Amino acid sequence: MRRISVHGNSSKLFVSIIFLSLALAGIAAGTVACSKKPVEKRVAMTGKVLAIDDGSQSATIDANAIPGFMDAMAMEYKVKSPTEFKQLRVGDAVSADVVISGQDYWLENVRVTGHSTPPEKSDSSNFHMPTAGEEVPDFHFTNQDSKRIDLKQYRGKILLMTFIYTRCPFPDYCPRVSHNFAEIYHQLGSDPALAAKVRLLSVSFDTANDTPHVLRDYGFSVSGEKKASLFKQWEFAVPKEKDLPEIAHYFAVTYKAEGATITHSLSTAVIGPDGKIVTWYHGVDWTPDTLMKDIRQAAEGESGNKPA
Repeated sequence: MRRISVHGNSSKLFVSIIFLSLALAGIAAGTVACSKKPVEKRVAMTGKVLAIDDGSQSATIDANAIPGFMDAMAMEYKVKSPTEFKQLRVGDAVSADVVISGQDYWLENVRVTGHSTPPEKSDSSNFHMPTAGEEVPDFHFTNQDSKRIDLKQYRGKILLMTFIYTRCPFPDYCPRVSHNFAEIYHQLGSDPALAAKVRLLSVSFDTANDTPHVLRDYGFSVSGEKKASLFKQWEFAVPKEKDLPEIAHYFAVTYKAEGATITHSLSTAVIGPDGKIVTWYHGVDWTPDTLMKDIRQAAEGESGNKPA
């Protein structure tokens, strides 16, 4: 697993999931029964490697447009072959076959077609990537209780912040992130001293549908408990539509409405009591234990006991 942290590599770029419409098209192609293997679709793709994740054997590739299939965009792809994966370097031009099976997708027949020196961050992209030590702007939201909140109010606490939308149908994306946050929430419940130093915030980018009422019900559902005390530890919020682009840009979140579904990337940040980025994770290459370790290290650092 790679992450952006105090000691990490800050060259990571955002991650996006493949369109739901494509997955549905693949399934509908054969009207396959649930007990049968999903129909696979294959399309040829070319692009440039932006980031590599050894832990998940995946690469973020700035893919060129594929007419009739998808627009040009940067996405994270799993690479099936270990041998093909090991040959990849950031900056490489590549060609590959994108394989879509149900809601899963990956790359096969990956070939390096050219090498180049990775550009510096300042020139590489219009996307901002949260960097350790960077102060987070004081963004504003409306929470599940219809109250205005802002990031400044979390100063003095360790804040875990992630992005979701409540209608997300992809098990490995918003549902997984919310499940992981729920596990962290329950772990904190067994350590009141640590819990007092930590807050969780799930921010929706679905400003049209994720109203405070919807977010409140979603919070009860994903936490597994219907207690108002939940929101003292873990809040659910949505920004104003006009503010969303700036917030999404800062946290490297991309989103695009595709009918009832939103194609989006994932972004999770650990923000210290001083309001500065401690660690930023793209995608879902973190676990509850990973963030619990970040929390404890941030708490120790705040008390002056730096971890070894």
